[in-house]
Amino acid sequence: MKALEIDHLDVDLGGRPVLRDVRLHLDRGELVGLLGPNGAGKTTLLRAVLALVRSRGGRVLVEGRPTRPGRSGIGYVPQRHEFAWDFPISVEGAVMSGRTGRMGVFRRPGVDDWRAVGDALDRVQLAALRRRPVGELSGGQRQRVLVARALALAPSILLLDEPFTGLDMPTQELLGELFTGLAREGRAVLMTTHDLVAAVDSCTRLVLLNRKIVADGRPADLQDARLWTRTFGVSASSPLLKLVRAA
Repeated sequence: MKALEIDHLDVDLGGRPVLRDVRLHLDRGELVGLLGPNGAGKTTLLRAVLALVRSRGGRVLVEGRPTRPGRSGIGYVPQRHEFAWDFPISVEGAVMSGRTGRMGVFRRPGVDDWRAVGDALDRVQLAALRRRPVGELSGGQRQRVLVARALALAPSILLLDEPFTGLDMPTQELLGELFTGLAREGRAVLMTTHDLVAAVDSCTRLVLLNRKIVADGRPADLQDARLWTRTFGVSASSPLLKLVRAA
């Protein structure tokens, strides 16, 4: 059974076609990079997996079952601007908020919940800052909070939306090693990113998306420049192709 199955998915937003006939399957143990230009539908695809946007056609299955909002088997790391960093909450409180769907809104956290939060903070190396207000954190620390918030669910599938944007190199390396390790542990990881070099270097598969899937394969199998020019709308002399070849 596939961890994630997306078959013939169509999505419109505001009456405009955003995704067309998207077919994508992920197995446990895969780290898949979802690449494409701005407006290609990458974030919309993640939100469709989470059942946060309505599809026009097709289906999304998570471990063989139709997806639904708040499904606990999926951990989601949104882009940083989507979180209210001025809200008066501590680091561990923000991470605990990721378990609300599993606990219920009115139940107080139990021993298992606090243990899951502690384990998640250890994974992202933020245990020492657990009581610090999130508003006092640096950009890299905030990103690690969002990752820990997703990991606190112990998800089988992890969706990452531009997790490296605006981060310094040490934080990028820390998170990159973490995502690779999570895949090796048997999680299915789907990551959108504009960091093409890191994606080519670390992902087991790359999916090129521009409203529909242009190509899907191992990085070594996607050396045809036409696939990249078709996806990103660049010329054959674009520096983007030089980056891909160098990686």
